[in-house]
Amino acid sequence: MTNPDHPGMTTACRPDHGRLHSPVDHRTAVATETARFVAAVKNADLVTPVPSCPGWTLADLVKHTGSVQRWFSVLLRTRIQDPPRTREVDLQLPERENAYAHWLSESATVAADAFAATDPNLPMWAWGVDQHARFWARRMLFETLLHRADAELALGVRPAIDGPVAADGIDEFLVNLPFAASFAPKVANLRGPDQSIVFRATDQDGAWLVRLRPDGFGLDTARPTADTSDIADTADATVRGTAADLLLLVYGRLPYTARALTHEGDERLLAHWFANSAF
Repeated sequence: MTNPDHPGMTTACRPDHGRLHSPVDHRTAVATETARFVAAVKNADLVTPVPSCPGWTLADLVKHTGSVQRWFSVLLRTRIQDPPRTREVDLQLPERENAYAHWLSESATVAADAFAATDPNLPMWAWGVDQHARFWARRMLFETLLHRADAELALGVRPAIDGPVAADGIDEFLVNLPFAASFAPKVANLRGPDQSIVFRATDQDGAWLVRLRPDGFGLDTARPTADTSDIADTADATVRGTAADLLLLVYGRLPYTARALTHEGDERLLAHWFANSAF
């Protein structure tokens, strides 16, 4: 049955299906990931193209990430209760691109100040499943982490992503994807005759079962720390890899055919999923 408040979202994706109380300290991890991002770009040529973000340079990537951190910080400080009417915020962006790395580091400080002033359990509007302030810290973390990975990929460096953080990122992506239609309209195509895909982490105790139905799709069961050995046996398609590689996969930074991953089952279903789940 489709959730009437969120077209395309099945009732299987109710908030209690999301792992909203994550073991990852998202606030601290934002600072850690920003520092890694800054280290990657501080001596780089910021006109370097970013293949995983077509048309962008490293300068664009840094500006986007710092802007997101500062905008989310405004939402936290204002305790927003309704969808914002504007995304305008005083970015304090330096005129010279060689100061961008330092500015990004300052953006993380702005975020840390907003975190310190906001109870993570405070009810707030959010575009995703978790209607609390903690949603924005978690979302900020994975915006920062994925774009740090984009920067490293552009510079020929294989991104290192902590396993538990990567597993939390997979969960965050799949829980919130049904709510993303306003900026990712192709998710409306994620329907099927009761088909299922399993993403199975090989280095973490985790598996995620996504089900596509005629009226929408959703994370059918979010049991990333439970015994999930039997899930893959009944799925129409399965993809296995480390949590880090699965995170890059769901965000479109790796194809499911990459050597780092293994897949089995309905390839047409996998192709359909990845053609329409871009975030």
